[in-house]
Amino acid sequence: MGRRVLLIEDEPNIMEAISYILTKDGWTVHTHSDGETAMAKVMQGVPDLIILDVMLPGKSGYDILRDLRAQAETKDVPVMMLTARGQAKDREMAASLGATRFMTKPFSNAEILESARALATP
Repeated sequence: MGRRVLLIEDEPNIMEAISYILTKDGWTVHTHSDGETAMAKVMQGVPDLIILDVMLPGKSGYDILRDLRAQAETKDVPVMMLTARGQAKDREMAASLGATRFMTKPFSNAEILESARALATP
């Protein structure tokens, strides 16, 4: 069975690049760009991995991560946080809320692929 990822990202070029990289690697990629409705999208079909941008319209990635960890269905789903801001306080915030991995933009295609594979391995 193929691996499924939900990419929650509002920058079209980043969404397209990550989708291409992962699809080429055999992933089924679903995308979403609005923070306010992100949890509803997750609950439509819980993926094997969530890639979550920190700065989203409507609701921050940190708030969505908090919601994910509070739900029984999503509390153990690996979450890779993406942000353009990579200060220590951002990493600490993500870690304290339960992010599995934290990656700063810009990133390489190899980094995304390697991280996704590592996080989705049971």
